Amino acid sequence: MSRDRYVDFLRAWAIVLVVLGHWLITALVRDPDGRITAPELLATVDWTQWLTLGFQIMPLFFLAGGHAAGGSWARARAAGNTSAGWLGRRALRLLLPVAVYSGAVLLAVGVCTAVGVDADTLALVGWAMGMQFWFLPVYLLLSALTPLLYAAHRRWGLRVPPVLGAVALVADALVVTVHAPYVGLLNYVLVWGVAYQLGFCWRDGLLTGRRSVTRLAHPARVPLVPLAMAVGGGLAFAALVALGPFPVSLILVTGQSPSNTNPPSAAMLAWLVAQVGLSLLIAPVLRRLLARERVWRVVRPVGAASMTLYLWHMLPVLIVAAAFYLTGLAPEPVLGSAAWWGLRVPWLLVLGAVLACVVLALRPWERGLGVLYGRTVPDAGLRRAWPLWAGLAVDIAALTRFAVRGFAPDGRFPLLPALGLALGTVLVTVPRWTAAERLGQPGATRTTDRV
Repeated sequence: MSRDRYVDFLRAWAIVLVVLGHWLITALVRDPDGRITAPELLATVDWTQWLTLGFQIMPLFFLAGGHAAGGSWARARAAGNTSAGWLGRRALRLLLPVAVYSGAVLLAVGVCTAVGVDADTLALVGWAMGMQFWFLPVYLLLSALTPLLYAAHRRWGLRVPPVLGAVALVADALVVTVHAPYVGLLNYVLVWGVAYQLGFCWRDGLLTGRRSVTRLAHPARVPLVPLAMAVGGGLAFAALVALGPFPVSLILVTGQSPSNTNPPSAAMLAWLVAQVGLSLLIAPVLRRLLARERVWRVVRPVGAASMTLYLWHMLPVLIVAAAFYLTGLAPEPVLGSAAWWGLRVPWLLVLGAVLACVVLALRPWERGLGVLYGRTVPDAGLRRAWPLWAGLAVDIAALTRFAVRGFAPDGRFPLLPALGLALGTVLVTVPRWTAAERLGQPGATRTTDRV
């Protein structure tokens, strides 16, 4: 089965919109005492919450992730590989760039703490550099659950996503009505797991009546399941916002309760279903476009650099803030005014140029990570896997901590999460080292796993 360019496009498109969305809503203000603050655009200018309908694109990332994971796990099973070996390979491919990024940020936080940088400023910067981390523990959890989720898919097919969705609705009802503590945490896995599970169904043709990689001819008719998902999900979202307790914003807004993202709500689930359905409806048109090599040459590098873009995209904001806001060079019209929106264009262009430079500067690191991955990736047939599972548990806990509190909570260095991430990443690589020692080799045989 050949690689589906449309799946790669969805991943690239999701990352691009995440980056642009974060940049668009980031507002900086230089206070009279010289400190930089970041007023919350979505809370200050209410109508901007409608913009999140276009920029909340993470359902497509989980859809593409499920599609890729389903294919990867199916190939691994056919080759006789173990679930631990498969998971270790996928987890390490994610954790190595995260460890490098986190190490660089933590080093900067440590230096800033030592030289006495203002605690409030440091906390804001640490939050900005960790705001995107919520995705990582959720994705690692779904990856760890993939063998079970895929087994359920093989047995029950399209019945699995509605069941996950129904449980998510019950959990959300408990959160909204009786404010049940911790129950909402389940929805991070359940709601995003619906999109992930739909990726399995899409790959196996259960949503469109055919495999996701198709000949580029026009379909004979509009697939009914995606159409029902798009219309039904859209109508359900509209009803939950208009008649129910849910806000329109699909991004967290301070003080807004209930929230659609913290935890993922019934409204987010409805939007997810609508977005997945729409993406499948337009797939034939976009596949024909992606078949053109000139178009694919633009999309492919973005997809290849998706992890780098996702992790590092807030660094340009800090660079521009230091260059233009700390120095007082940046014009500061009233937040949300016509002049402020007009300045969003050069703001986005400058940030894009800086990010391009960051990506180019990181290329040697990426090549080094590729070599390191080849030397430390767990063996595909791994069986003694307790260090792997322990390492993943510690990593998920540490990444969750960074996602919630940032890299400098209250302006302090986060010692325990930093040690946890380092220990967890090392433990994930231990099975490779122990396997190599048992075989009497300097390193296990490198194999290719398409993620």
